[in-house]
Amino acid sequence: MQAGQPKWRRRSEARPGEIIEAALAVFAEKGFAAARLDDIAARAGVSKGALYLYFETKQDLFRAVVRETVAPNLTAVEAFADQGGLAFADLIRLIFARIADVVAEGRLGPVAKMVIGESRNFPELARVWHEDVVSRVLNAVSRAVAAAQARGEVRAGDARLYVLSLAGPLLMGVLWREVFVPIGAEPIDLKALLAQHAEVALKGMLLEPERVGA
Repeated sequence: MQAGQPKWRRRSEARPGEIIEAALAVFAEKGFAAARLDDIAARAGVSKGALYLYFETKQDLFRAVVRETVAPNLTAVEAFADQGGLAFADLIRLIFARIADVVAEGRLGPVAKMVIGESRNFPELARVWHEDVVSRVLNAVSRAVAAAQARGEVRAGDARLYVLSLAGPLLMGVLWREVFVPIGAEPIDLKALLAQHAEVALKGMLLEPERVGA
């Protein structure tokens, strides 16, 4: 902050971020339907009137949560997928490692669970999640698969279906952690799960699978 700049100005500019962080916490704890704007305002330390200055509805808040706390982490995944000169096997290992780190941060899992559980009643949740998260990863990695096929690294096949196959264990791992671990199920090491799945999947996708472990 520059000398002479009013202190309240920094606080005002910080408020949207604080409200978004509070909304993420409340959504994770209570789900979308049960979350109240009063609860979010109280968690953020602002009045409900102040909250309305930035967000008119819970849907607006959810969209902001996804775009500000989840989607930015996907930029690295897109960057990995779009860079040239990297062997496909190494690319998949990098992407899986990055996604595992994002899940380990604890932000993606609770939001994904909420979308799955409440999107029938609140289809806007699914729409935002699909547009800002799922489509970004699916499109980026599909491009990488197609490029690897053009280079002769990956077997012929629908690139999009390849990506969905790769993503299956990630979804299962997230749901296991968010749904079953809280009731006493043994935790799963998501990083180990994705690392192992990458090696298994690559042996089936690559034209020369013996190079996977090289």
